[in-house]
Amino acid sequence: MSSTTNSQTKHAAQTSGLHSASNETSSLSSLARQLSMAMAALVAISSAGCYGLGGTNYNLGFLSFPIPVSPYYQHKAEEDFWKNERYDKVPILGPTTSGGSPVALDPPSDDEVMLALEGARPIQGGIPLIYEKQRNDVRIIKEKIADYIDPPRFYPLIGPAQLHHAHYKCTIYFEEKAIIGYPVPHTLHDREAVEVIYIDHNHFHMVGDVEPYTTPTL
Repeated sequence: MSSTTNSQTKHAAQTSGLHSASNETSSLSSLARQLSMAMAALVAISSAGCYGLGGTNYNLGFLSFPIPVSPYYQHKAEEDFWKNERYDKVPILGPTTSGGSPVALDPPSDDEVMLALEGARPIQGGIPLIYEKQRNDVRIIKEKIADYIDPPRFYPLIGPAQLHHAHYKCTIYFEEKAIIGYPVPHTLHDREAVEVIYIDHNHFHMVGDVEPYTTPTL
C-alpha cells in the first residue's frame, strides 16, 4: 500500500515539474515575441518618411526622430545674415566733389544701434518662467565725433581710392527688467539703464589719377 502511495506522489511531482517548465517556456516565448514585434515596429517607424532602409535611403537611427529646437537659434541665424548684409560691409562710393571737404551724411539707423546694443548687452535667449529680460522705453542720442578722409592711395582689389572715416557715439537710455522665476522668484527693474555704443561708418571714395605703383628692384 505504501509503495503505491509513493509512486503516486512521484508521478504528481513529475507532472507538476513538467507543467512549471512548460509555463516558463511559454512565458519566454511570449517575451521573445513581444520583443520581436517591438523591434519590427521601431524599424517601421524609423523607415517612414524621407529616411528609410529601402532603395537609396539611409537609416539615421535616433536622429530620424524630430528633435525640438528653440526658435532663438533660427532668429539668431537670420539676424546674423541681416547684420552681415546691411552693416558689416564697407561700401565703395564715387569720387568726392570739389570745392570743399567731404562730409559724412549717413548716421547709424536705430536698427543698427539696437543690433549693436544687443551684441554688447543681450536680452535674448532667456528661459520662459525661469529667467527673462526685457528692455522698454528706449531713447537714442547719436553724435558724430569724427569725420575725416585719408589721402588717395592704391588699395588691392579696389584700385585708387580714399578712405572716409566717420565715427559716431550713440548713447542709449532705457529701462531693463530681469524676471527670475527660480529658485527664488523676484524681479529686478532698472529704470535708468544707460549704454554707450561707438559705431564706425567707414567707406571708400574712388579717385582718378594716382601715382602709379612701381615694383621695387631687388
